Amino acid sequence: MTASPERSWQVLTDVDRLAGWVGIVHEVVELSRLERYTAALADQVGPFKLRADLEIAANVLRDGYEIELDASGRDRAVDSRIAVHAVLRLDAAEPGGTTILTEGRYEVTGRVAAMGSSIIEKKAERVLEEFFANAGRELGTA
Repeated sequence: MTASPERSWQVLTDVDRLAGWVGIVHEVVELSRLERYTAALADQVGPFKLRADLEIAANVLRDGYEIELDASGRDRAVDSRIAVHAVLRLDAAEPGGTTILTEGRYEVTGRVAAMGSSIIEKKAERVLEEFFANAGRELGTA
């Protein structure tokens, strides 16, 4: 990204701004800045309409540079559960920009998981593409 690490951190930890970056995430509420949030995840997965209320815990590992997120929730209507663990790390890049590094894993269980891993993987890829496209628009792409 062409934005500085400081600007990138400011944008990437602004929940009100991020709430619109991924179309399947709704009703984001900040309970405690950089600590606790709630959100709703809603999407169509095959024949299932999934809506899971998420509890999200954030842990700042290095202020201004690295944050860890754990989200989990359950859709009782289709008897499915989702859990996500992600780490977002910012590194300074020349000249004055930022490299954004992400790592994570997710788990989907229940009836939605019966749709098969390829469908779920495509959904996860779409979410990441949407996130990084919006990050690029907001922070500038190198």
